[in-house]
Amino acid sequence: MYLPSSFRQDDLVELHQQIAESRLATLVSQGPDGLQASHLPLLLVADEGEFGTLYGHFARANPHWRALAQDPETLVVCNGPDAYVSPSWYPAKAEHGKVVPTWNYIAVHVYGQIELFDDAERLLTLVGRLSARHEAGRAQPWAIEDAPRDYLDSMLRAIVGFALPIRRLEGKWKLGQNRSAADQSGVREGLNASPDARDRELAARMNSPSGLYG
Repeated sequence: MYLPSSFRQDDLVELHQQIAESRLATLVSQGPDGLQASHLPLLLVADEGEFGTLYGHFARANPHWRALAQDPETLVVCNGPDAYVSPSWYPAKAEHGKVVPTWNYIAVHVYGQIELFDDAERLLTLVGRLSARHEAGRAQPWAIEDAPRDYLDSMLRAIVGFALPIRRLEGKWKLGQNRSAADQSGVREGLNASPDARDRELAARMNSPSGLYG
């Protein structure tokens, strides 16, 4: 990832928070037939290893996991909010006109070597934890115990689990830190006025008029 120093995010807590908030990650690897990518919900266990460990599972019918068995080197992309930035939001446009459009966004890249497993009890624990995470907050959350065990066993045979001990993290918070405080404020106001909730979400991450970003 191209990572200018002004956009670099090294705070492990912030990186972990963004990984946890990214509901669907993109897992990429190189296999015998070239690059492969799968889109997967993942579970972060922050206190495992130096940088944490990601857990997830593939459908057994997905050939991606077989490629990873041969070459376990893996990149996971966790995207945060993003938004188009109009030059019209910059006060600098009225001053000299030397402004162009850009795109602001938050992204985390996770690197490591994947470890596959298909132990039924370990898979059951993983699926249970993933389900509990995404069912949290519902009035009547579904629990894995709600399904018959023989049915669960048949479903577990159809997936392959994995652990990804995180070896390296890259975080990019491209939020206009290279612009003046006035231009940053103009972008924040423009995004906040947008009817698109995704734009307003990005504006919320630009957390102070002084240009300090979280």
